Amino acid sequence: MKHLKKSAGVVFLSAAIAAGSIGASGHPFAPQPASAAAVSTDQAQALQTLNSFYKPALKGEFPGAMTGLAIGTGSRQDVRKQIGAPDFPGKHADDFDVYHAEMGHPGYAISYKLNKIREIRYFGTNVERQTNIGGITLKMLVRQWGLPNSSKTIKNGKLVQKKVVYHRGDYALSFIFNDDTHLDHINLTAK
Repeated sequence: MKHLKKSAGVVFLSAAIAAGSIGASGHPFAPQPASAAAVSTDQAQALQTLNSFYKPALKGEFPGAMTGLAIGTGSRQDVRKQIGAPDFPGKHADDFDVYHAEMGHPGYAISYKLNKIREIRYFGTNVERQTNIGGITLKMLVRQWGLPNSSKTIKNGKLVQKKVVYHRGDYALSFIFNDDTHLDHINLTAK
């Protein structure tokens, strides 16, 4: 019976890999390579942006300017030393320090607890948005990373958004969509 279970699992896994729903590594959340002919240049860059979050999230980090600033260990002073003073500093303990996006530089919002990073939000860039998170769709996300660990609808004022969460080690990487084709921002928190 053990042989039958193992064989059935291998057949299922092989079929899933062949169908493209699981990466060749066999891990359901491994980023999938994309066919160059199947995507436009903007989509290819958006896909590259999406996949750039995959490995750093295991360490509680975001890629790029935030590299090395991890959830729970990076301090407000570390953040300011690395990326500068926020454009809009939080006034209260639970407020976010906000860094607005500029051409070629993404926007962030960072909250702290006891002077350590509690949450990082990534808003992408404004000018080249389609080559950044503006080009990431829900379909692209699920195709690349597999099914999420959870998803739910959330209300943000009058806006109803979809929160899609992937667990990466001790951390949760949440993609907040305004609709299936418009990614608003990406959050990173401890699980």
